Amino acid sequence: MADGSRPKTNLVLIVADDLGYGDLGCYGQKRFSTPHLDRMAREGMRFTQHYSGCTVCAPSRSALMTGQHTGHTYIRGNKEKNPEGQEPLPENTVTLPGLLRKAGYRTGAFGKWGLGPPGSGGDPNRQGFDEFFGYNCQRLAHNYYPWHLWHNQEKVVLEENREDRRGVYAPDLIHRKALAFLQENATRPFFLFLPVIVPHAELFAPETYLARFRGKYNPEKSFRGTDSGPAFKTGGYGSQPEAHAAFAAMVAWLDEKVGEILVRLKELGLEENTLVLFSSDNGPHLEGGADPDYFDSNGPLRGYKRDLYEGGIRVPMLARWPGRIRPGSVSEHACAFWDWLPTICEAAGAAIPRDIDGISFLPELQGRKQRAHPYLYWEFHEGPSSQQAVTMGRWKGVRKSSRQPLELYDLDADIGETTDIAGRHAGVVETMQRLMKEARTESALWPFKP
Repeated sequence: MADGSRPKTNLVLIVADDLGYGDLGCYGQKRFSTPHLDRMAREGMRFTQHYSGCTVCAPSRSALMTGQHTGHTYIRGNKEKNPEGQEPLPENTVTLPGLLRKAGYRTGAFGKWGLGPPGSGGDPNRQGFDEFFGYNCQRLAHNYYPWHLWHNQEKVVLEENREDRRGVYAPDLIHRKALAFLQENATRPFFLFLPVIVPHAELFAPETYLARFRGKYNPEKSFRGTDSGPAFKTGGYGSQPEAHAAFAAMVAWLDEKVGEILVRLKELGLEENTLVLFSSDNGPHLEGGADPDYFDSNGPLRGYKRDLYEGGIRVPMLARWPGRIRPGSVSEHACAFWDWLPTICEAAGAAIPRDIDGISFLPELQGRKQRAHPYLYWEFHEGPSSQQAVTMGRWKGVRKSSRQPLELYDLDADIGETTDIAGRHAGVVETMQRLMKEARTESALWPFKP
């Protein structure tokens, strides 16, 4: 996309944590408003068939970084490492930030990583990021007032949060670092990756936000969590007597911070040369006192985080690029996290690897003819058995275990996946079963559990 007549396109990718398809006003949320994200939709493109990389954090982010779906990407589940961190990406992995850095971009990640402990081959500094600030470990990112964060290889101890104190709301600190990255790199091409930890449990928000919503969602839901003991601030969710208000406050925080990013880009004169993408890493969660049914967080969809039904993997996605994307446009193009690598690389003029599953949706953003996926594939390895799912046009196949028959749904007629019609479409079921075998490579780390 970049050529000698114009500067390279700047790139901002914001990924919320466990935000559901129905959690934004522009996707139908009625109980609270999201004016800044709705503005993104009005000024850009809103996708109605965009999917996360998986139904939990680490494999979803691995698909994002590598351009490969969970039948091929190295990380296919959440696997913990001690004392902190998760199973690392191999150091030689070809990743989105690595490709952009080779193309002359300054790369920064601010938020939650979860793809390799500090100092491992999967450390963000070894996977293409010039600067990282935030939580390396997604388990520790359960806590909003942590004892420490990481700035590259430096462990940043937060004295204000020592013991049981709540002095520094970590998302605020991370957000300020991200704004500083924009300021510091305003004169060179940059890739800013913001894997925000909001609104994942625990359900904590600063009092200035919580006060706006207190008493508006009665009867409140109270959650008794971990306020002491070995899991305190090491992954256990803190107690929250006002879970409804806290969730709304967290989404309000997220919405305003996205607005601040857009304002800063405009102040720096970068607005028209920056592609901003926003999405969520999977569907809404049921943890820490969360009440997705109360907020209709998955909209018309069935399922939640850890499901391969639509509610677990279909997520909001917005794209804003003034002068390049037609304002107020809505796309029904079926795409997923593994498409971001080729899309962003094409926009940046960076090399696109051949051994990926992604297809660039840059043509869709620009109103040109878009190539479609013949199918989309997911697998998930938590619980007693592995799960698989395939979408193919209007058809959706779900297999909750190899011992259960494949369920088939017609998403055009039944977006809520209420009626299994496998018995009426033997040919489609046979095709789905074949794709579930062909779409994956074996992995010793993630064996397919019967």
